[in-house]
Amino acid sequence: MKHSLLPLLLLVAAAASLPTFRAQAQDNKPVLNSAPPGPPPAPTRPVTPAPATSPATPAPTPTPAPATDPNQPAAEPTPSAPSGLDFPDRKTTKAGGAEDTPPTKKFLYANFGLGYSSIDGIGNFSTSLAPAVGFRITDKFAIGPGISYAYNNYSLSPESFYNTYGYPYNTPNGSLTASGSNSFSNSSLGLKVFAQYIVYKEFFLHGEYEVTNAQLAGYDNQGYLIKINRTVTSPLAGIGYRSYLGEKAAIDFVGLYNFSNSIFSLYPGLNLRFSLLFNIGK
Repeated sequence: MKHSLLPLLLLVAAAASLPTFRAQAQDNKPVLNSAPPGPPPAPTRPVTPAPATSPATPAPTPTPAPATDPNQPAAEPTPSAPSGLDFPDRKTTKAGGAEDTPPTKKFLYANFGLGYSSIDGIGNFSTSLAPAVGFRITDKFAIGPGISYAYNNYSLSPESFYNTYGYPYNTPNGSLTASGSNSFSNSSLGLKVFAQYIVYKEFFLHGEYEVTNAQLAGYDNQGYLIKINRTVTSPLAGIGYRSYLGEKAAIDFVGLYNFSNSIFSLYPGLNLRFSLLFNIGK
């Protein structure tokens, strides 16, 4: 009886475990995706690298103020500096000024002159050119030698002569020269020395003495104007103003009076000159 029940129990146990095996088989079976296909994935956007940052500039290190020397006396106020402090180069004005030390001891000096005078109806127009070399004896006083060239033109104005004297020019044909011309010119070459003294800032006194182998105007026995060769001395003096163009150059405006003035002088009574100054050397 026991032997006939044993196969029956094994069969019942097998039948009971069959559903569990089928469930495990269903769980292990792959599941197919039955959903509709979606849109394609978006392309990957390239990543832009961040710009490199420049290194920060370090802040400047402040310069420490110079230490005050305890042995140095305190600044005292003056009329030109009420606070007691003075600016750098406060006392320096224009280069080469009267209150400054000139930049050099030597200079080139060239002048160009114009002048006009009229005596007895004869006008005298004069131009001159005179280069020289100057030497500064002190900061304010200078002297130097030079050469000079002068050109004179004499002209006769009959109309003004008639109005003044009431009769024509007293030559046989009423002209300035025997050739019948009312214009007469000559030229001269000479040597000179000059001196200058700075009075105040840009203002200075100027004097010179010139000895010239000159061609002068004279009369012949008929009253005509002729050339006369003669050695002429010309003492001139006056005042000038200097305009600076920097440390190396300046322009002088000078008015001079000729103390030996006459119609036959090399220079008329009043001379206006424009001179160029160039500092040279050390």
